[in-house]
Formats: sequence, structure tokens, C-alpha cells
Amino acid sequence: MKKLTLIATGLVAVAIGTYLIAGNAQREEADNQGASNIKQLVHDFSTRKATAESASITSSQLSVSEDGKTTKTYALPDNEFFLSIAPYMEQTHPCATHSLTGCQGEMKDEEFSVTIHDSAGNSVMNKTLVKSQSNGFIDLWLPRDKTYSVTVEHEGKTAKSQISTFENDDTCITTMQLG
Repeated sequence: MKKLTLIATGLVAVAIGTYLIAGNAQREEADNQGASNIKQLVHDFSTRKATAESASITSSQLSVSEDGKTTKTYALPDNEFFLSIAPYMEQTHPCATHSLTGCQGEMKDEEFSVTIHDSAGNSVMNKTLVKSQSNGFIDLWLPRDKTYSVTVEHEGKTAKSQISTFENDDTCITTMQLG
């Protein structure tokens, strides 16, 4: 009888352990899907596939207002930082927090070569061809808590900037004038 009790106890412990491991894996998968869904939602607002009265993005959250009274907030991924860059030739606007529904850059639907290195010299992007969206911005998701050197090139003109992805850093970069 003691052997049966020990075996039953062992089987229950194995079942609980399996349940906990499976539960953690499901939560991790849901967290990854949540990050993917938030990134898709941000993309949809940027490309105007989704609409709202206003949608803005800080270093930590996406805020969406449908009626001016109610604002929904969504946490951004813990390990990624959203950054939107509007390279320009002649016209820009001051901005710190990117408005996905309001910010408009000068150079719409243009192709740029983008190079990004972190402060240790590691390449994140190396002369990667990126097309700006219809709002004139290039949206990027970069690793958090780093400083980067960013170079944007277009038709023989170049803009360079240092940016960082720490808590409370700007998500809207409108200071990169091509020259």
C-alpha cells in the first residue's frame, strides 16, 4: 500500500510539474504573440490600415483614443524599442513622442539606405534598403537600453545621428536632415 501511495504521489508531482512547465510555455507563447500583435497594431496605424482619433507611442506604451474620452494603452515589448525616423531635405517638425495618426514627414514613399551600429560597434543594420511609408517615416524596432549611431542615405545625401533606446527616450526622430 505504501508503494502505491508513493507511486501515486510521484505521478501527481510529475503531472503538476508538467502542468507548470506547459503553463509557463503557454504564457511565454502568449507574451510573444502579444508583442507580435502590438507590433502589428503599431504597423497598421503607421500605414493607415487602422484608424483612430489619435494613436501615439512612447518608449513604453501605445496609447489609442477612439473618441477623445477613452484611451486604451498597450504595453510595448520589454526587449524592443519603437523608433520612427523622418529623414528630410527642407521641411520637418519638432517632435519627441511619435503620433502614429498625426506625424507627417517630408519624404513619402522614398527608398533609403539605413546603417545602424550600437555603441560597441556591432551592426544592427548595414546599408539596408528601407522604404519610408506614406507618412514619410521609417519605423524600426531596436533592442532597448542601448545607444546607436544611425546613418541614413538617399540619392547621394547623408544624415547621421546618435540615438538611444532607454526609458523615456524619444520615439520620433525628425532631426535627420539629408545633406
